[in-house]
Amino acid sequence: MSRDEPVVIVGGGPVGLIGALLLARADVPTVVLEALPEHTPVGSRSICIQRDVLDLLERIGVGARAAHEGVTWYLGRTYYREHELLTMELPHPEAGGFPPFVNLPQPDLERMLLERVAEEPLIDLRCGHQVVEVDQDEEGVTVRAATIARSSTSDGLVTVRGTHCIAADGPHSTVRRLLRLPFRGHSFPDKFLIADIKADLDLPPERRFFFDPEWNPGRQVLVHPQPGRVWRIDWQVPEEFDLAAEDANGGLTERIRKVVGDKDFEVVWASAYRFHQRCVPTMRVGRVLLAGDAAHVMSPFGARGLNSGAQDAENAAWKIAFDRQGWAGPALLHSYNVERRAAAQENLRVTGDTMRFLVPRTAADRAYRNEVLQRSVVDPGARSWIDSGKLAEPYYYLDSPLTTPAQPTEVAAFPREPGVPRPPLPGVLCPDAPLTGGGRLRPTFGPVFTLLTLDIPVRLPVDGPPVQVQSLEEADDNGALADALRVSPGSAALVRPDGHLAALFRDGYLGAALVSALRRASGW
Repeated sequence: MSRDEPVVIVGGGPVGLIGALLLARADVPTVVLEALPEHTPVGSRSICIQRDVLDLLERIGVGARAAHEGVTWYLGRTYYREHELLTMELPHPEAGGFPPFVNLPQPDLERMLLERVAEEPLIDLRCGHQVVEVDQDEEGVTVRAATIARSSTSDGLVTVRGTHCIAADGPHSTVRRLLRLPFRGHSFPDKFLIADIKADLDLPPERRFFFDPEWNPGRQVLVHPQPGRVWRIDWQVPEEFDLAAEDANGGLTERIRKVVGDKDFEVVWASAYRFHQRCVPTMRVGRVLLAGDAAHVMSPFGARGLNSGAQDAENAAWKIAFDRQGWAGPALLHSYNVERRAAAQENLRVTGDTMRFLVPRTAADRAYRNEVLQRSVVDPGARSWIDSGKLAEPYYYLDSPLTTPAQPTEVAAFPREPGVPRPPLPGVLCPDAPLTGGGRLRPTFGPVFTLLTLDIPVRLPVDGPPVQVQSLEEADDNGALADALRVSPGSAALVRPDGHLAALFRDGYLGAALVSALRRASGW
């Protein structure tokens, strides 16, 4: 395997571009093959970026910009008919930290990523390249692509050789098909209509979810703010819904008018499609790693699609970089499938529960949903059973083979249900903190391991992957991070390149324990 060879990334959407930028941060060249001839911004598509993913994006230089240009919201309101049943308030960040969620249309994020890609000499983005063959051997991956211009070779095909391949070519993935991977799961019969409208609605930036409103009886409507006075409206509609016919007969205008009243509005984009719950049986085939929608698709309620795809990209990038450098043990690439398929299965479980509530597939599920909604009007205790989407959160790797486990009692007490704060055990994302010299801790993580220490001289292992040392005394938080990690003078925490805790050392002796944890976290 030659380190001069690139990593081949199939798909120039946000997941593929994030992967390329993260690999560039690790000094790894990439060739990105995108089938479309050029970037064409269409509709809002995925809009909710979760705070931990903003931290990830800041490591490649676009997190702060995304947060600035997006719309921040802290309140989510849930209604049943004319009754407001739930008000969810998200916590405000510390000074300098990112908010819990920012709404930014996917094309806007792609534009930011493309601008960063244009500045990065290690990334070769080739649009108009449709992959037709993928072959691999023990040393690398060979990808052949048909070019739109048909000017590269006499047969219009180009061949790209790389050490690894990240397949991020979306829900209709060509790479997935070429690898003959099934995409098991199911689709929902009801469609969902999405419309981006530009209007001055005089509403605060809040998420509003309506069950059974009079203007969409028996189904749901979701309203989200976007930048530039644009609002995203999602309607659940019947299977036979025809957007072209509704637009032609004035039905779409009438449908929007029922939501916005007499306000002037402009339809920026509209689309109707079904939601799917599907996943590949493995996210790694040799040196090919599948990421994002190429590996898993799920209901968007809870914003778990793009956010999990970005986390796929980061997980894949650091492990590929380590494998190329010779720092990876035989289990490191395999751990990509172990960790990220477990994350996909968790997201599918959570979104599956949501869809059973939103789109009941059996008479029993429908009866349960109706009973919960009707009872919630008079019984506040029943409102916790309403499921309009559990908001995205990072997966925790407590059970990963790369993680040095916490004490059994700590693992047994760890809360695994969605939406509950996670204590910082090994496997969980490391908490953030402001730094005395400016900035914050999380953007400093990667592309190597980080050792967080408190009042301890460190002798790093000579062999193995590099480790950067960060003193917790430089955290400008009055010791809050050290307290959260329960790191006292003479102890430390080992953080993976993706920000997840690999190990905690609380006995004041780092020698053999650090070597062991590093080897384990590197797949040895």
